[in-house]
Amino acid sequence: MALESDSTADVKTEELTAVIREIHDRVRARYPDGNVGGTQIPLPDLLPILHARDAAEGKVAAIGSVNPRPRGPVNALIQTIKRQVARGLGWFVRDQIEFNRATLQCIEETLTCMNDMNRALKALGEEFFKKVDALVQESTESTQELKDIRSHWVAWRQEWEQKIVRNETTYLRAVGDLQASYQYKTAVTENNFRDSIRAQHAEFTASMKLAIEEVHKRFWGDLEKVRLDYERLIHNELRVVRQKAFAQNAAAVPASSTSLATAAPPIDYARFEARFRGDEEYVRKNQRLYVPYFQGRENVLDIGCGRGEFLQLMKEAGTPVRGIDLDPESVALCRAKGLDATEADLFQYLENTADASLGGIFCSQVVEHLPPERVAQFVKLAAAKLVREGVLAIETPNPECLAIFATHFYLDPTHTRPVPPNLLVFYFEESGFGQIEVHRLSPAVESIPSLNSIPADFRDTFFGALDYSVIARKL
Repeated sequence: MALESDSTADVKTEELTAVIREIHDRVRARYPDGNVGGTQIPLPDLLPILHARDAAEGKVAAIGSVNPRPRGPVNALIQTIKRQVARGLGWFVRDQIEFNRATLQCIEETLTCMNDMNRALKALGEEFFKKVDALVQESTESTQELKDIRSHWVAWRQEWEQKIVRNETTYLRAVGDLQASYQYKTAVTENNFRDSIRAQHAEFTASMKLAIEEVHKRFWGDLEKVRLDYERLIHNELRVVRQKAFAQNAAAVPASSTSLATAAPPIDYARFEARFRGDEEYVRKNQRLYVPYFQGRENVLDIGCGRGEFLQLMKEAGTPVRGIDLDPESVALCRAKGLDATEADLFQYLENTADASLGGIFCSQVVEHLPPERVAQFVKLAAAKLVREGVLAIETPNPECLAIFATHFYLDPTHTRPVPPNLLVFYFEESGFGQIEVHRLSPAVESIPSLNSIPADFRDTFFGALDYSVIARKL
């Protein structure tokens, strides 16, 4: 009995071992690499559980068996005792054996579920990766199509941009050519139009200007001619009426009075003039007023030339002029300056001069030295010696300015009596002069600043100009 039991136990153990190996081999055959779907995702390894189960089943199978010993009476006795003890304890270990078997059954079921789960995971993984591969393939195809579209788009865009640039360049060139042509034609047309208008305007303006100037010249020439004829007629009639009276007055004047009435005092008159009249530059500055009236005339005479200020101005202006003076020192001074001057009495010189031979007569600060009755004779004699349109200019102190009597007039002992402007103008008119101008010179306020303290209207009336000049042309 003991031998049969041992043999039976050995057989069961071997069979159990064979079953375990078969299961292990099946698992290894189904899952040789332990991966899902050929990927690197590992599945749970069930071998440790299988080994534990096999060991547990071996222990369960060995429950109730005795240790094998060499055959013999002793072994038989011991085995018999163990069997009896095992039978006696059967009631005690029966529940444990059932529990062990139930546990092994649970482990077996767990292994089975886990194997099914691995298979499901593997199938799911394979399906998933198939989907992923399909999606990747589809994405790759889409990406390739997108790449193809992009490459075609880039090429098409470059070609389109090149076409746009070419078309735009062609368009701009055409527009530029049209604009240049339009501007050129416009400029040519405008220039031609402007040139035509300017030429017509210039021609019209020139013709109108010439016509207006001609009409103007004719009008003023005729008016001047009428005026001169009118004034000449009036003065001729006046001279005829008063001719007898002038002849009687001239006969009543003694022969000794043909010269200056007052003899020059025994003084250095040049020094006297420099001190009380002013230096040559001052006098020359004041006499520049007369240059335009005599410039361009022929045979001008300066009566009372003095130091030669007026002679110098006429020489600078290129006008032929000569001077006369009673003072030999003044004449010598003028000649030393290269000026044409002669010592002579004005009445004797004019009487010896041919009638209508002088282009102009200038007389500055002289008539106040003459006797009053000879001033009119001097103006009449000067008119006889001047050519028609000849100029006579006489400058003398202004008696309308009361300041000259306190400061200037009576400083010169050779002065006789001042000549009022209105009287001198009357002499000019009586002697046949027209276009008479009166210029008041040297304001008194410049040399006498205290005059600024009096009212302006009173000052201008009674303390105006220290000198005046009358300028007229022979009719």
